[in-house]
Amino acid sequence: MIKRYHIYVSGQVQGVGFRGFCMVHAQQLGLTGSVTNLDNGMVEIYVQGEPEKIDTFLSIIVKGDNFIHVMDYSIKEVPVVKGEKRFSYGWGSYYW
Repeated sequence: MIKRYHIYVSGQVQGVGFRGFCMVHAQQLGLTGSVTNLDNGMVEIYVQGEPEKIDTFLSIIVKGDNFIHVMDYSIKEVPVVKGEKRFSYGWGSYYW
């Protein structure tokens, strides 16, 4: 069963390649959704796919890397978006 989650991430997550990091790992896991920087320094993620793959994605992004340091995150299940085909990133309402 496909699930979708809305996630807010805080910490050292802007200006360190976090959106690209999320996109690469989401694509490798076959997940869809989006990742966006927010004006308050946090990052907003929507991720959709198989629950086990989403768990793997979360563990990877929370661990971060040498530059990315996630301090906290909140997660809430939201309705699935039918027909979503890819994972994208952007700033505000601009997606690439």
